[in-house]
Amino acid sequence: MLAILLALPLAYAAAAILLGLIPANAGWREAPDGITIFVSSNGVHTGIGMPVVTNEMDWRPHAPASHLGNPDYSATHIFIGYGHRDFYLNTPSWGQLSLATAADAAFGDGPALLHVEHIAGPSETKDVKAVRLTRDQYRRLVAHILPAFSRDGEGRTRPLLGRGYALNDVFYEAEGGFNAIYNCNEWTGRALRAAGVRMGLWTPTAQSVMWRLP
Repeated sequence: MLAILLALPLAYAAAAILLGLIPANAGWREAPDGITIFVSSNGVHTGIGMPVVTNEMDWRPHAPASHLGNPDYSATHIFIGYGHRDFYLNTPSWGQLSLATAADAAFGDGPALLHVEHIAGPSETKDVKAVRLTRDQYRRLVAHILPAFSRDGEGRTRPLLGRGYALNDVFYEAEGGFNAIYNCNEWTGRALRAAGVRMGLWTPTAQSVMWRLP
């Protein structure tokens, strides 16, 4: 039993490295013009930033500023991340992470939330990469992300009003579960693969997402 417990994280790490090295969309190149998105990382968690309004997509009906703690906040972009519900809502810092939450995130299939942050004028930094997509690639990205929002009987997204880290962000009920195989970074990687971006076959770590980007 001890050998199995020791082997599991090693096998997980080996699979993450191997599948991260094997690219999907190996021939992808950044578009010379089109729509610029952003991929952000805090070293553990990744998310995708997109313009609030383009000819291809208007995010305002799905994530309006009226859902924010400050409804007057004026943003040019929204950043969307996927995460474990209990972790998002009840673990404001790593020091407050409980064993039960960590175990459910790793071995369970707990419910997920989307975290949507409204940002004015994002720019590229060491933790945020700008990626230019063709308009068709951006439409494919949007088509992959939209179904992640859980909706009520009238087709509206389901915000957790008053729950966020600041006045310019809010959580939304999400479709699907969260586990060690399909976590926040694999959600990001899967969305980018769907858009046609070169990305590892499996991206469970923030590093496996970020290092493939231009």
